[in-house]
Order: sequence, then structure tokens, then C-alpha cells
Amino acid sequence: MPPTDGGPAPALAQPDGPRLRADFAGPRNRPFGRFTVQDDDPDGEDTLDFCLPTEFVALGAGATTGLLGRIATWGPVTTPVGSFRLEPVRIDQDLPLVHRWMNDPAVARFWELAGPRNRTEDHLRAQLHGDGRSVPCLGVLDGTPMSYWEIYRADLDPLARRYPARPHDTGIHLLVGDAADRGRGRGATLLRAVADLIMERRPACARVVAEPDLRNTPSVAAFLSAGFRISAEVDLPGKRAALMIRDRDRRDVS
Repeated sequence: MPPTDGGPAPALAQPDGPRLRADFAGPRNRPFGRFTVQDDDPDGEDTLDFCLPTEFVALGAGATTGLLGRIATWGPVTTPVGSFRLEPVRIDQDLPLVHRWMNDPAVARFWELAGPRNRTEDHLRAQLHGDGRSVPCLGVLDGTPMSYWEIYRADLDPLARRYPARPHDTGIHLLVGDAADRGRGRGATLLRAVADLIMERRPACARVVAEPDLRNTPSVAAFLSAGFRISAEVDLPGKRAALMIRDRDRRDVS
């Protein structure tokens, strides 16, 4: 794998020919690197920018293959609040941000992952190094990471023991990172967009499900606004949850 911390790589020389140098950078959403050909042409160097798909740099097989496919290739969607995409978490780059969000008291009350950085890291690595049944992602809006998502196979999750699961049911966990992005309707808008995206990219999935804590009324309201319905109340470890379902045939229901 090319280095992702910037800086030039050694030049690749050919006897009596042009020299090829590859420089690797890698800021999110920018070209990953540049090939430069140096020869005796008086017009100077020729360059070619190139970009590697996110899946090649995401940690863990779960982000690239596994039971949900290649989320990194799902691409952006246009929403009423901007261009949005899911990007599988990269531990080396994204851990500080996710850790900060998990330690926000409003988030910690329901996610219960506040504390030292290694607690968040363990939670992420368990998914990234698993079989791909759950993939942690950043939600990137107009180029800025602003939310954390877990896309998971609900039919293979312990949740499936609490409701009549169907093959390929796909679940969503969501937190909106900063307080400034909450309470503005963005959560509902993005939930609708992601549910549509899941069903578009996963034709075998007929339902998207979620299980927010019943005490988290803003979250429940956001799912309802996004076209989900409350199917049941279920007891899960640490919470009583609203089992929420978005059916494929309700994609166009406002």
C-alpha cells in the first residue's frame, strides 16, 4: 500500500530513459497522488494525477467486502442539504473525531462509549476486522465529516431474535456529531437518503430497520420523518427500543 502521510516516494529510474516519480498525499476527497515523468524535454515535467478508491485505503475487510458489499463504492447522493456520501472509517485518520463525538454528553447518554480513546478504537476495530456484517462509516456532507453511521446486517444481528427478521434486512445506527448540526432536520433528511441508498445498492434488501432508544425522542422523530414506521417496542441490552422499519415500497412516501 502506498504511504498516506504525504511526501515523495523514491524515483523509479529506467536506464537511458525518463525517470518516474510517484508522490502520495491523500487528504479526503482529493487526488491520492501524482506521477511525474522527468526527461530531457525542454518543456519540463509531465504530470498525471491519480486517485485510488477509498476501499483500497480503508482499514479492515469489512469496509470493502463481507456481507454488505463495498460501501466505499456506493458514491455520493444529492440531498436537499447538500452532497452526501458514506465513507468507511479509517482508524488512523478518523479515530480522534469519532472519539470526540462519543464523549459529547448528549451522545454518550445513548451510545455509552464515552471514556478513553481505546474504548472507541476497540468498538471500531471489532467491526473493521470482522466479517463485514457491520461497517462503521463517516457521513460526509459537502466534503465535511459531520456524522457517524453503522450500516449492519440486521438479519445476522442479535436484534433478529427480537423481531421477525427477513433475509438481508439492513440496519442503521446514526449519531450527528456536532450540536450545531442537530435540531435542523438534517438527521431526517440524511436518514431518508441513506435508506434509499441502501435499497438502491442492495437489491436483495427489502427493508431498512433501526432500533433507537425510546427515550431518545429526537432520534425516533427523525426516523419517523424519514419514512420509517414503529413496528414494535423491544427490550435490548441497556435500553427499551422502538423497532423502526422502512419498507422498500414506502421509498416514495413523504
